[in-house]
Formats: sequence, structure tokens, C-alpha cells
Amino acid sequence: MRIDKFLKNSRIIKRRTVAKKACEQGKVLINEKKAKPGDSIQVSDKITINFGNGSKAFEVLKVKDNVAKSGASDLYKILD
Repeated sequence: MRIDKFLKNSRIIKRRTVAKKACEQGKVLINEKKAKPGDSIQVSDKITINFGNGSKAFEVLKVKDNVAKSGASDLYKILD
């Protein structure tokens, strides 16, 4: 699954266009490498998002195309 779609489906970032911009600006890392919006992610990948005042790290637990809002947090684990 594409990283921008995963960020939207998991509700880490609310909109896919915002996730795409974050990737293009170099704010998203997959396994310590800068991510492009179309990069693929797999289970056990580490995603780091750099915000203005800090960063958050997540581990991918599941990859699903369609997720209900209540099940979105099951897709990842917060590592910080």
C-alpha cells in the first residue's frame, strides 16, 4: 500500500493530499529513509513523521484498504 494512503486510512493524517504534501516536503520517513508519496509500506515498517516541534514514530501492524474509524488505530503502534 502507498504511504500516503496508509496515513489517511490509519487516521494518522486526516487527508491524503496532506499526507502527500508531507511526503513531498521530506517530513515522512520509512525505516529512516525519506518517503515519496507512492512508496510502498509493509507490516513491521517504521514510519516517522517530523512535525514543526517534534516527531512521532509508528510501527505498521496491519495493511488494509478499507478500515472503519474505530479500527484505524489497530493498523499501527506508537513507538515514542
